Amino acid sequence: MTLGGSTDGTTFTTLKSSAAHTFDPSTRNTVTLTFPAATQRYFRVTITANSGWPAGQVSEFRIWTS
Repeated sequence: MTLGGSTDGTTFTTLKSSAAHTFDPSTRNTVTLTFPAATQRYFRVTITANSGWPAGQVSEFRIWTS
């Protein structure tokens, strides 16, 4: 997955580069992406690969500040 951010919803910059993540039922299929602080209004997740199935689906997406 890749995480992008934008202030206007049109031009996105990469906040977290593409990397492999394991969605494991024993951890409720949850993955945490940590990225440097950014002032963004819009966020976008791009599924860049899937080794378990030739498709991808995100059912919930949340952004928290620390």
